[in-house]
Amino acid sequence: MTRDVGRTTRDLRRHNRTSVLTRLYLHGPASRYDLMRATGLSSATVSNVVTDLVADGLVAEAGLLDSDGGRPRTLLEVRPGYGQVAGVDIGETHVQVGLFDWTLDTLATATYPMDTGRPDPAVLAGLVTAGIEEVTAKAGVDTGTLLGVGVGVPGAVLPDGSVHAPTLGWSDVPFDALLRPNVAAPLHLDNCARTLGQAEMWRGAGRGAERAIVALLAVGVGAAVATGSPGGVTSTTSEWGHTVVEAGGAACRCGSHGCLEAYVGADAILGHYGRIPGAPELPGAGTEARVAALVAAASRPGPAADTVRWTAEYLGIGIANLINLLSPDRVILSGWVSGSMGPTMLPAVRDAMRRHTLDYLAAGTAVELGRLGPEAVALGAATLPVHGVLKGA
Repeated sequence: MTRDVGRTTRDLRRHNRTSVLTRLYLHGPASRYDLMRATGLSSATVSNVVTDLVADGLVAEAGLLDSDGGRPRTLLEVRPGYGQVAGVDIGETHVQVGLFDWTLDTLATATYPMDTGRPDPAVLAGLVTAGIEEVTAKAGVDTGTLLGVGVGVPGAVLPDGSVHAPTLGWSDVPFDALLRPNVAAPLHLDNCARTLGQAEMWRGAGRGAERAIVALLAVGVGAAVATGSPGGVTSTTSEWGHTVVEAGGAACRCGSHGCLEAYVGADAILGHYGRIPGAPELPGAGTEARVAALVAAASRPGPAADTVRWTAEYLGIGIANLINLLSPDRVILSGWVSGSMGPTMLPAVRDAMRRHTLDYLAAGTAVELGRLGPEAVALGAATLPVHGVLKGA
């Protein structure tokens, strides 16, 4: 009985601590009074929790806030210097490793291009560990002091750490076991679209949204449905890239036909361009370089501009399907294809979306580009160890 009471008390203290820290982390500086109102905790409980968080180096005072008719209130904020986290983007064209402070400001990055196809898991695991060593060396950080390492993969991660990633040709690959012996910090693996959704809600274009859909556009196409609440963010993945946008249409690598990915994935975009009679060969080695060359050529009439319009039309249809089904208040286009093509094709995407969406749903949904920059997916992976700190601090 005594053990149960002790466990319950510890659980309650951890819950209170998590509530206060999460509120400060996700919503920025706040006074003790603000924290009391946001969490529903008593003044004494908030004061005790804050005292502990300050003593542990997680939180610091951030100045004074003037108060009408009373004493100024002391603002509190999370301390960026509390620690560092690493995030890893396992893509189909590259492995990117980012080092961030625990508030997700970038400290260093390392990117390793790779050929598309079916990469060897052991080779990728070696690139991940090399990347962690490179970014920590750049920042002068000991790898053993990291709060954690998050790894985003384009597939499903099972409870035992094995990965099913059809886009990489992986089935039941023990990727966790390949990484863990060479990673000193706590290791977290998850689907990259889900973690990207969490990052956009925390630090990007999804902030303040009640329900956002974050689309990850690369060689593969995925999406996460992210729901915000005062207590945090819930992000779940969907196989959006394998919803059908044209019956009996283009062959998809999943074995079906007419999938969205067969129209707006990077290989599909380049394939469409290459089939246009008279289209000049695109310069550059690798998928990312060729897509960038296509975007540059799209500034003038011709096959590249036609390809961008074609891609935007199908992407708009895919977004319209999401809006008609889920009625989000925001759709956010992220991933490296969005970063490369998004500014050029966004107006046409919005136009196609409006033509294929019910009027009242289209009026309530904004379609925006992601704001997290080229390391967006790595930053998304870094939210995994941060989440662990928030829940277990």
